[in-house]
Amino acid sequence: MSINAVKPKLSFWQIWNMSFGFLGIQFGFALQGGFMSRIFLTLGAQPHDIPGLWLAAPLAGLIVQPIIGYMSDRTWSERYGRRKPFFFIGAVLASIALIVMPHSPLLWIAAGSLLMLDASINISMEPFRALVADKLDESQLSYGFMVQTLIIGIGTWVASQLPRLLNLMGVSNEAVDTVIPDNVKLAFFIGGIVFLGSILLTIFTTSEYPPEDIAEFEKEKKETAGFINAVKEIIHNIIAMPVTMKKLGVIQFFSWFAFFTMWSMATPALTEHVFIAPKPNISIIDKTNEVAMAAYTTADANFNNAADLVGSAMGTYGLSSMLFAFMFVLITRKLTINRKLVHMFSLIAGGLGFILMYYADSQNMLHVCFGLIGISWGSILSLPYAMLSSSIDPKKMGIFMGLFNMFIVIPQIVAALGGINFLSSTLFGEATINTMLLAGACLIVAGISNLLITDANAIRYQANKVA
Repeated sequence: MSINAVKPKLSFWQIWNMSFGFLGIQFGFALQGGFMSRIFLTLGAQPHDIPGLWLAAPLAGLIVQPIIGYMSDRTWSERYGRRKPFFFIGAVLASIALIVMPHSPLLWIAAGSLLMLDASINISMEPFRALVADKLDESQLSYGFMVQTLIIGIGTWVASQLPRLLNLMGVSNEAVDTVIPDNVKLAFFIGGIVFLGSILLTIFTTSEYPPEDIAEFEKEKKETAGFINAVKEIIHNIIAMPVTMKKLGVIQFFSWFAFFTMWSMATPALTEHVFIAPKPNISIIDKTNEVAMAAYTTADANFNNAADLVGSAMGTYGLSSMLFAFMFVLITRKLTINRKLVHMFSLIAGGLGFILMYYADSQNMLHVCFGLIGISWGSILSLPYAMLSSSIDPKKMGIFMGLFNMFIVIPQIVAALGGINFLSSTLFGEATINTMLLAGACLIVAGISNLLITDANAIRYQANKVA
């Protein structure tokens, strides 16, 4: 069986096993997204510094994703497959980074650990996206990406609850100044173990299809070997990018600008605005003044409690994305879906969730906000990839999936280099909570941008039949 031949329908459990590695990948992303800013704040960063400290993450993706996509397209081993070697290498490196990160003593070390973590996650993640398109028939593509989203939702919710759950079990969420609390350290350690374990399950339970013509595959690989040829191939594919891919890129740009804003700014914005418990600044405290230090200790404890609650509430977007994926899987077994319209309304729902944060006054209200955001997240993780897979050459699935993720990392780089601070203050005002209004506006723009998609193959999705 080759990746270009007619592919057999896979059962739910076959699709589940081939997607299970995303549980670990999302553990890494959820811990990074929910608690990295908390680590930065604990190590002395101020809220306006946070987006810049996150810059390493999208830079890593910009470099790693197209390279890994190109390499995995050109890899084949009877024993190890095409995509699986990259799963394993990325999982080992990401697990090490997760375990090391919360022990960072200085801001620059934490930022460097973030660079290593994000690069390692990308080594695993992009081949996973390509694997779905490699293995599944056209009629099962949206279904397969939704099963991935279901697993991602489970990982997001569980990982986001870990620090608070560990605290309730007796692991301290407080520590001396500039030291990460034990509950965060242990949560990241557990995340590293889950990351590696879930990837291994996919590796051991999933086979891959070989190239259609092994001799031709090896000949082409040999003729185009070398760094210069690799660069030429990547540049050629950027220039030859399908029109639908470019239009989807507009949607992705605004979508991922919004989510990067959430990951980097939700903790300082919501601890301050909803719980009235911003991170106190130790640098302005007279450490010889017992009263001042006692007030700082109280304020710091309030911040840590609020940060646990924010992290827990953020987990709701993973839970609602999981429910969204589950409902999508059930519905598409019987009904035909317009992917463009579903994605449009899902993004707009998330935009309203961000805007409602401005009016939130309790954790329960935050759960509602993040629940709406989860609808967007579930759609972002699946429907753009399904629409893309229906409009590109299967033999170049890896490289195009890698290049498509330029539309994920470029908006994050723009956001980190001042886009968040400039746009939120210019459009809405200086208050940190206004970054969430900016995120909401971007998601609504992303939703409306779906009207650009006109390719019938990308839009339509026929009822899925599972073997």
